[in-house]
Amino acid sequence: MARRERTRHLIELGGLVRKAGLVDLADDDRATLYGAMLELAARARGDGNMLALWKRRGKRAFDAEEKDDSHD
Repeated sequence: MARRERTRHLIELGGLVRKAGLVDLADDDRATLYGAMLELAARARGDGNMLALWKRRGKRAFDAEEKDDSHD
């Protein structure tokens, strides 16, 4: 059961990478994507406000998407 949950979690994270447009932007190059994520992690470690900013942006994007889906 734990393995199934872990797999689902990893699939959802991959979906977020695609949803954010990073896969297309990086031309599906995993080294580029990994490098970008390493850069984001380094920036977040150096700026305590960065995570809060990203969280607000993400919540707004999810809310806007949910609103768009409810109008279909």
